[in-house]
Amino acid sequence: MSDPLPNLDDLRARIDALDRRIIEAISERAKIVVDVGRTKHRTGVPVYAPHRERQVLDRVIGLNPGPLSARTIEAIYRELMSGSFSLELPLRVGYLGPPGSFSHVAAVRHFGSSVEHADLHDIEGVFEEVAATRCHYGLVPYENSIGGGVTDTLDAFQTNDVTIYAEALIEVSQTFLSNGAPSDVKRIYSKPQAFGQCRRWLSHQFPDAELIPMPSSSAAVKRAAAEPGAGAIGSALAGELYGVNALFEGIQDKPNNITRFLVIANQAAEPSGDDKTSIMFVTAHKPGALVDVLGVFREADVNLSHIDKRPSGRQNWEYTFYIDAEGHRRDDRLAAAIDEARTHCLSLKVLGSYPRAQQVM
Repeated sequence: MSDPLPNLDDLRARIDALDRRIIEAISERAKIVVDVGRTKHRTGVPVYAPHRERQVLDRVIGLNPGPLSARTIEAIYRELMSGSFSLELPLRVGYLGPPGSFSHVAAVRHFGSSVEHADLHDIEGVFEEVAATRCHYGLVPYENSIGGGVTDTLDAFQTNDVTIYAEALIEVSQTFLSNGAPSDVKRIYSKPQAFGQCRRWLSHQFPDAELIPMPSSSAAVKRAAAEPGAGAIGSALAGELYGVNALFEGIQDKPNNITRFLVIANQAAEPSGDDKTSIMFVTAHKPGALVDVLGVFREADVNLSHIDKRPSGRQNWEYTFYIDAEGHRRDDRLAAAIDEARTHCLSLKVLGSYPRAQQVM
């Protein structure tokens, strides 16, 4: 015979008791955070320290016995740390708007909901606000697992003096939203890229609907909120902000659509023990110059995990290259490789060393 089911009231009473203990522990932690904030303020230590964030997340995930997933534990602690930031020093984080965009989703997932999220109109604006210290940090898309590098971000590094401080891997999950029944939807709004990512799903579910392009998925959701017979493809967060029901989630044709975001700042991150270093350079005008630069890292046994290029903007057919190297710029081996690589370049700039993202959020 199967074991008898436990009494539901008893289970709820145990949960209530645990909730009291959890709140007591959180409050005790917050009091310590206040003291941490006072010490940081007096010593000039940044409120947000990615290497310390990585240590905390690695430790609590390692302590997790289950059944909650590591991703859930990380989300809980990121929100706790967000509240801690507001106790230490209110942070202003710039992102590519409008509200409800996937950049907004990324900012909330990485920094939590307790910081101030500044809606900026373009990627260049995020860079400018951080460079001018009107935002403590900015979060910008860098590359997508399907679409590749984000050219506006690459170009902005050429004209703004900021540092890469951290990275975040965000799952882009497209959602179909409408305040009507699916059978009533005649028009669907979204960005052209979103239509492309959901082409197969749309052909099966809404073969006769008119697909109307919009400048952003957030604007699409906002439009659908006020229009009968309309739907939109965007983020679930946009639906919450603009009052549109999320009817179908995860409708993109290809799973594991991940966008890598960079946190930009005006200070450098400390080593975490598992870091990346991003470097921007223009090669000398000689045959094999790019091969020479890449060969320096190969000979130093430094793995390169990413390479991209953009026109330098200085003269025709001159390119700026972007690479990600494993390790921190303070590591002896990487530091020596960077110094040698400079000898093959017209210019070389280390954009930042920062902890490698461990979890997709």
